Amino acid sequence: MPENIQSIAALAAEDALLINHLHGGFPLDERPFATVGAQLGWSEERVIERLHQLLARGVLTRFGPLFQIERAGGQFVLAAIAVPEERFDVVNTVVNSFPEVAHNYRRTHRLNMWFVVAAETPALAQTAIARIEEAVGLPVYAFPKEEEYFVELRLPAQASQGAPHGLD
Repeated sequence: MPENIQSIAALAAEDALLINHLHGGFPLDERPFATVGAQLGWSEERVIERLHQLLARGVLTRFGPLFQIERAGGQFVLAAIAVPEERFDVVNTVVNSFPEVAHNYRRTHRLNMWFVVAAETPALAQTAIARIEEAVGLPVYAFPKEEEYFVELRLPAQASQGAPHGLD
């Protein structure tokens, strides 16, 4: 079982509570973690520590804002590579080493590695894709965003069995 799946299976009740509370909203004020803590009856430090632990365990892969980068002149590009299975882990490490790579997903498809390139301009996105191709020695198929749709999907996090009563 992949490590992050094991981590999710062992999700503590307080982690599920925090994830559900933060899903879809984060306070925009001077001390947002203190605000979240107050809303949950926790300290600011506890909120920050739980988020650090969730990220370190791979339960959360990212915590941060989502921007409409095109409004600032930038570009998101969905990209894919057909990676030979025996090279997948090495190519994955190389692709993830690029600061422009926002997400990376393995798929059961001929194009088995999909990732998002985020750059300050379309030209920089194309440059990043070319650098990735050169670094891994494989063609990168780029699919720039043509139109954006907003679909909000909220799946509640659930604590693992045996959570302390009252926290789930």
